[in-house]
Amino acid sequence: MYEIIYQDIEEKKEYKEIIKKVISKCFKEENLENSKLSITITLTTPEQIRQINKTYRNINKATDVLSFPMFEKEELEKKIAQNDFIHEDILGDIIISIEKVEEQAKEYEHSFEREFSYMLVHGFYHLMGYDHIQEEDKTIMRQKEEKVL
Repeated sequence: MYEIIYQDIEEKKEYKEIIKKVISKCFKEENLENSKLSITITLTTPEQIRQINKTYRNINKATDVLSFPMFEKEELEKKIAQNDFIHEDILGDIIISIEKVEEQAKEYEHSFEREFSYMLVHGFYHLMGYDHIQEEDKTIMRQKEEKVL
């Protein structure tokens, strides 16, 4: 279902527990528990996420979360509807800056768990093909995120 990669940060049990709870809930909410889809979650530093953002999006700044989906939304919906997962498919990659999560938790007066959970759910729904560019799409994505949270 998921793999965790620690890139220049310390491995913590708390991270694993939150990821397990949140990603399991996301998969359950989208009826993907029995699919052979998997996600790679990389936890990293602001400098590393800035470099990834620069390399793949040509944006030279640190951010909180990046998502790299493997499927277009329509393609994924078709695979899910047909249960077309003969072998393991990678849904995509989620990259999270732990330091940014800590900063934003303080800024928004949330717990670390709440902010980290939101980054995971937000990243997951980007992998599912949702975005927040158009207002109507943003509304749909936010409703899905809030339901999981």
